[in-house]
Amino acid sequence: MQPFRPTRRDFLYSSLGAAALAATRPLMAQSWPERPIVFICPWPAGGTADQSMRALCTVAGKVLGQSIVVENRAGASGMIGAKVLASAKPDGYTIGQIPISVTRFAQLGMLAADPRKDFSYIARTSGQTFGIAVRADSPFKTLKDLVDAAKGRPGQVSYAHAGVGGATHVGMEEFAGVAGIRFNAVPYKGGAEALQGVLGGHVDALADSSSWAPHVEAGKLRLLATWGEQRPPRFQNTPTLKELGYNVVVDAPNGIGAPRGVDPAILAKLRAAFKQAVTSPEFKAVTDKIDAPVMYLDGPDYGKYVNTVYQKETVLIDRLKLREMMRG
Repeated sequence: MQPFRPTRRDFLYSSLGAAALAATRPLMAQSWPERPIVFICPWPAGGTADQSMRALCTVAGKVLGQSIVVENRAGASGMIGAKVLASAKPDGYTIGQIPISVTRFAQLGMLAADPRKDFSYIARTSGQTFGIAVRADSPFKTLKDLVDAAKGRPGQVSYAHAGVGGATHVGMEEFAGVAGIRFNAVPYKGGAEALQGVLGGHVDALADSSSWAPHVEAGKLRLLATWGEQRPPRFQNTPTLKELGYNVVVDAPNGIGAPRGVDPAILAKLRAAFKQAVTSPEFKAVTDKIDAPVMYLDGPDYGKYVNTVYQKETVLIDRLKLREMMRG
């Protein structure tokens, strides 16, 4: 059998084919989007993240001239949706929310994707307001009371969180490390269940995002501290961990992205549309309602931020022995 030797004609046809493909890409980008866009939300319908993403998609869809259909793919602390997004076709018709926790869970083996290279980043959107809350009839009137009790009874004062390795668990353990105390961390399947654990008196405290807010305002829970850089507008009377002398800030900002390899021209259109959406009155109305500070970054800057957080998470995973916790 004679070995194949390409002729000049073969080279010519190959070059023409490549040139034709390259010529069609700008045309495809110009006509995009020609049909509705699917938005993967990695959280359940009706939750705070779902509400904010739907508001963004409504505005961005109007800017792009096509509807953006939200598809909820909840589970595994947001990693099921992240995996679906990472493996989608990079044609600009599948985008989604990317929780910043991908930087942690990818390293813990819960996400078969590398957030540093497997996504095309569109925008960072908003953060979350985390806090420590107790029942209104709790003996812990202040955070100092909680810390003193944990020092006196190491490993006995309990707190509810939304799952091992998640932001509420890691944030609380980081605080405990800085405070020199040890809690009894009680994992629940989500923030809603963790909240019920505290309201029902099964655990001493709750570490969660703003699920506690309406119950604090109704007088059922007492908010001891929030975890952001600044006090949230609705809870100006509650100090931050930083104000109380604990150098811990957790805001876990989320963002929007697409699979790796989206045409740069299409990505530019998405970035422009979501920039308008993040700065819109419609989005601000939702973020104000759920105490989610707007933390906009354009796609390239958000990508750099993800890389920085990834490196910090590497250190945090080792310091908190998260791999051992996950196995346990």
